[in-house]
Amino acid sequence: MTEAAARVGKWAYPYRRPFTLGPHACEVLIRSGLAGNESTLSVDGKVVAGDFTPAVGEEGARNHRLETTLPDGRRLSVEAGYINWITIAIAARVDGELVHESHPGRTIAMPESARKMMSATGKSGDYDSGVWKRNRIPIGVDIALGLLFFMVAKLTDLTTAALVGAGVGLALLVAQRLTKIDLLGGLALFGIALLLLSAGFALAFQSDEAVKYRTTAIGLVSAALFFADGAMGGKRLSKRLMRYLPYTDIDPVRLGLGMGVLGAVMALANLVVALWTSTDTWLFYSTFADFPVTMVLIILVFRYARGETWRERMPRYRPAEARWQAADE
Repeated sequence: MTEAAARVGKWAYPYRRPFTLGPHACEVLIRSGLAGNESTLSVDGKVVAGDFTPAVGEEGARNHRLETTLPDGRRLSVEAGYINWITIAIAARVDGELVHESHPGRTIAMPESARKMMSATGKSGDYDSGVWKRNRIPIGVDIALGLLFFMVAKLTDLTTAALVGAGVGLALLVAQRLTKIDLLGGLALFGIALLLLSAGFALAFQSDEAVKYRTTAIGLVSAALFFADGAMGGKRLSKRLMRYLPYTDIDPVRLGLGMGVLGAVMALANLVVALWTSTDTWLFYSTFADFPVTMVLIILVFRYARGETWRERMPRYRPAEARWQAADE
């Protein structure tokens, strides 16, 4: 694993952009993770170049540059980057001449609104990148549980997948207590409670259609709990969630309120997909496709929780340290 990949940790979503140059089969693979993006360029199955950008800050908004010399001596240069909030495109040039575009005619550049958001989110002194390293195990476990649900559901049915997920969650909680290794993160008990509620829902309504709607039901319960926690000072769920986050200037009240709204929006989005699409489409959406949407919304929540929007209202922004001091007095 490269040094950049080690920094990013577990991947969230891969973008593959294959193309050919005469007899050569080429591919750009961009892995988008919680801590940043890493790209690699392969020629005839061999990785020949790579690049990395962090998730926030000015550096995170730039395009990737991948260059190598082809066997015939010509210079291959590939530019990779976002063309909107969620889509990554590439443009390949040989000796400066354009030979391939994954999205013809599109300018490879992050939208200005996203660029400004990333730059503001990565303010010096307010970002602790070490959080990703400290939480790499629970983040990896979260991703693994999602993939487990997807695989079990494809092999059996959604009810079985929900029950397996709850059983594995309980086993991980026991293992965490025995080994003293943080496997489930700061929201371990909260997550297990939701898994058990999900399993109970699956048992009470044993059909794939019912299990599809359980995500909306559980999402609304989670949203209500986060919103209530924020309204009461953000002393429980918000404070625990902050263990996952690299920001040192979060207002826990705003974080709880924002996460409540986020949960409600995603729950309603799941309901729309469950009502109007097939089970296979819903399964793909719930495991993979809702990630980009969630990431965009969660960035907006972080901006709100850090006082970068509506700073003096709804409610007035107060840094975490001041909030905890006030709560302790």
